Amino acid sequence: AISIMPSSVKLYSKGAILGFRRSNHNQQQGTSLLQIEGVNDKNAAKFYLGKRVAYIYKAQKKRNDSKVRVIWGRVTRSHGNSGVVRAQFRVNLPPRAHGAGVRVMLYPSSI
Repeated sequence: AISIMPSSVKLYSKGAILGFRRSNHNQQQGTSLLQIEGVNDKNAAKFYLGKRVAYIYKAQKKRNDSKVRVIWGRVTRSHGNSGVVRAQFRVNLPPRAHGAGVRVMLYPSSI
């Protein structure tokens, strides 16, 4: 009885950090705007609400024998009509993260 398993299971979707939530004169650094790959409207964005987000970056000094570090966050709600979502991270993201990639994990699952 040989079971055929898929070669790889996708655990995350790719996304990009657009910047902080802002108005003309103020910006809210606690809330970041993300564009998730393949999400182009509000209904598609609903699936990702509550999902965890990982901003992965490399630092100069090693910590626990690794230069790779992660800032975790969570998708909180949609933003506008074009599929952009808002996310809040445990620590506010640094400005150098703007335009960088993030991983939007497909957990916790609501289906």
